[in-house]
Amino acid sequence: MNRNRPRKWNKELFISIFCVMLEGLLSGCNFMVMYYVFQSLWNRQMAMGKILEITGGIAVIFLLRLMIYSYGYVKGQIGGANVSKEIRLFLGEKLRRIPLSRFQKSQTGEYINVATENVNSYEQILTHKMGDIIKNMTLSVMLVIFVAILYAPSVWILLIAELLFLPAIAISFYAVKKYGMKKNAICAENVSSMVEYITGIQTFRAYGIGGTKNKTVTGSMKQFSDISFIYELKIIPVGVIYSILIGSTLPLEILVAGNGWISGTLDTAPFIMICLLPLFLSKLLSTIFVDMTSYKNLMIAKQKINTVLEIPEELQTSRIFDPKRHDIVFEHVGFSYEKGEPVCKDMNIQIENQKLTAIVGDSGSGKSTVLNLIAKYYDPDSGTIRIGGHSIQNVGTEQVLSQISIVEQDVFLFDDTIKKNIRYAKETATDEEIEWACREANCDEFIRKMPRGYETMAGENGNQLSGGERQRLSIARALLKDAPILLLDEATANLDVDNELAVKQAIANLLKKKKTVVMIAHTMSIVKQADQIFVIADGKVKEEGTHEELLHNNGKYAAMWKAEQQL
Repeated sequence: MNRNRPRKWNKELFISIFCVMLEGLLSGCNFMVMYYVFQSLWNRQMAMGKILEITGGIAVIFLLRLMIYSYGYVKGQIGGANVSKEIRLFLGEKLRRIPLSRFQKSQTGEYINVATENVNSYEQILTHKMGDIIKNMTLSVMLVIFVAILYAPSVWILLIAELLFLPAIAISFYAVKKYGMKKNAICAENVSSMVEYITGIQTFRAYGIGGTKNKTVTGSMKQFSDISFIYELKIIPVGVIYSILIGSTLPLEILVAGNGWISGTLDTAPFIMICLLPLFLSKLLSTIFVDMTSYKNLMIAKQKINTVLEIPEELQTSRIFDPKRHDIVFEHVGFSYEKGEPVCKDMNIQIENQKLTAIVGDSGSGKSTVLNLIAKYYDPDSGTIRIGGHSIQNVGTEQVLSQISIVEQDVFLFDDTIKKNIRYAKETATDEEIEWACREANCDEFIRKMPRGYETMAGENGNQLSGGERQRLSIARALLKDAPILLLDEATANLDVDNELAVKQAIANLLKKKKTVVMIAHTMSIVKQADQIFVIADGKVKEEGTHEELLHNNGKYAAMWKAEQQL
């Protein structure tokens, strides 16, 4: 695969286009055979021998067309499939290299749409639309030349009909560009809304807001319906008017050719042929108009693909990021998800090497953002983040993440076996290593009770497992990876008492080894034993120290501690 760009064309596609043009020329030969039939009938020269000759000629043309079409069609399908395969592979690599911060709800819908619908649309251009357009254009040009040979005055009417195609298709292209892009953007939003709706269907139904009550989805569908209606409204009238104009070529041709026949400058056989050809040509031009409009619409898919291909990639470096120590330092870090709404403001944090650091604060204060910045899910807008004294600004995300294990509140599991879900943390892990990690994570027992043990399917996003079970599998991954930095983001949130206890025990096993641990917890009793605690508020560090020091200061941490004790 071309690492710079996926190839647009290949040998198979060029062969297909050549075959299509040749088949178009051969289909035009049928009209010459018809002319020969009319001429023979008018001159009373038709006999059985001539009938057999004409029949044989038609059969030869048909067989040639069939062979050329079949060969070209197969080549076109292979060529188009190869191009779309390269595009999909390239997109897969591209999505792996673009910054993780771009994978937000709206952009995820756009990427899904590009990788599926847009690539399919572009493949349709290569395998179908392009060939149909070239074939029909070749045939229309051939027919105009044929009419010019039969009777020159008649050709001007057909030429005008073909020239009218240019302003008609220009108007159509303008409408497609204006409304087709809007339609594609709304379609991407619709995909995002549907993904969110399907993911949260249980919640929606639990609160009685499923189906039409989901305003986001219904609103998105209404938008798509409206733009589809407007899109058709702007294009269909252009096609209708053009069809009427080119349909008028028939009476005009009868008038011009009839005058030539009356004056004796045109024989009967070519007169009949000239009167018939506008019927076919008008239908042919209408088909070309529809195909060209569809082609332009499908080309929006190519533009959307190119938009993704043009996204700046995150820095890729061959330099191995392997710091000797794993202290983490924030130096005057500023960050915002939305412009003008800062989450971190001139934040300074120093997380000690191989110590347990807790971060606490109110909801929305920026706690999880700190972990996201450490993991390089996002890059800071200002300031510097260092790990082991090295700035991570010019280090690839995967290099940074190779030093980090993460246990998050929302655990993602693949629709695969439990064993494979854990092995993603370390591809070379043996079965014994996986089972050890599961024992340490307090999940070996429940796994072995499942129908197929470690070979049991976790289900889509782990829907066959409880929240506590998923959380413990996440801890097993962290144990197996054994990275020097451990990030714990609300690992015991939203669990029942039994599961919370099991998860706490699993985390205790995880903390046995010396690691740099950064923990966010919603219960103050969990952070009590931390070596240092940072209190975040309004995007800044308001307090820092040990549990006893912060209680002695009688500030925000002390107030949070007292509130929990009262509960």
